[in-house]
Amino acid sequence: MSASPNEILPEDGTAGTLVGRVRRKEGPSVVAIRAEGVFDITQAAPTVADLCNAPDPVALARTAGDRIGSLQEVMGSLLAPVDLQVLKAAGVTFAVSLLERLIEEHAKGDPGRAEQVRGELNSIIGADVTTIKPGSAEADALKKTLMARGAWSPYLEVGIGPYAEIFTKAPPMAAVGYGAEIGIRSDSDWNNPEPEVTLIVSAAGKIVGATLGNDVNLRDLEGRSALLLGIAKDNNASCSIGPFVRLFDKTFTLDDVRQAKVDLEVTGPDQFRLRGSSDLSKISRDPLELVAAAMGKTHQYPDGMALMTGTLFAPTEQRTPGGHGFTHMVGDLVSIRSPKLGTLTNKVNHCEKIAPWTFGVSALMRNLAGRGLLK
Repeated sequence: MSASPNEILPEDGTAGTLVGRVRRKEGPSVVAIRAEGVFDITQAAPTVADLCNAPDPVALARTAGDRIGSLQEVMGSLLAPVDLQVLKAAGVTFAVSLLERLIEEHAKGDPGRAEQVRGELNSIIGADVTTIKPGSAEADALKKTLMARGAWSPYLEVGIGPYAEIFTKAPPMAAVGYGAEIGIRSDSDWNNPEPEVTLIVSAAGKIVGATLGNDVNLRDLEGRSALLLGIAKDNNASCSIGPFVRLFDKTFTLDDVRQAKVDLEVTGPDQFRLRGSSDLSKISRDPLELVAAAMGKTHQYPDGMALMTGTLFAPTEQRTPGGHGFTHMVGDLVSIRSPKLGTLTNKVNHCEKIAPWTFGVSALMRNLAGRGLLK
């Protein structure tokens, strides 16, 4: 990518506590991004999971470390800024995305039927789901009405029901970072990016920071059956996270996350340009509620988790004359930006054409042990 550091940093630059991971000759290294440059703090925090599980992640991130260069010099080596954390995602957390999931389901993954189904569903539902609090008495009443009309759906169950949809997007270490290729399956004809704020959560269930994520979705596969969610979501390089984790401190808090605006731009090799935005203030479930649904007494993650919060963005623009809405094309450049979190940019390719994922948890442990970093 030819971007400058100022283009990928948050609007306030390095004013916040920014941490990430860089591919170095020695192996993956945890770094802090500061005004003076990029500093390797792996001696103090061998993994980002260790840093986020520390009693004071911000203090640990401010360890002196060794300067390895300017951000400009290391941008091409940025990795996803998480490592041992499990990669989770919340689905159907916005009313617009709820409607789009229903369209996928009723159209059976056929993009040609999407507009017809959209009109039919608006007529059947007959309610403004944006005003309905999930799990409320009003939601339960709408459920009973729709069930009586044969219009209930698994997507409505998680969209307005008492339980949130939480699924595993990918295993730890599977995400790609800034500048990497991101994958879609070559047998998918209807797919799109999902720009999302990603919560960084400690093993204790505490949100310690946030970053950006792209939860690439294959709409045709998921639309055929909700049971195909794993195939639609978890593929080689189908999850990007970055560019950095911004830890909570005096400059950035959970309230900033709650009000975050996420902008998306897709620029295609066919000169097509798509823009969209997502506003977390319109989310149906608070970030704390989503974390509680994913972690707690019934489910623990000893290395913490990265939790994608869902997206308001669901593109319907026609990409080609006579086409059936938006779908990715190989070579698309996808940029996701939020003022407090910076910019995450990736280029689209087919999953099978991207280098296979081979460096997993065991490889990382062997590498850290060989460097004398495990205690």
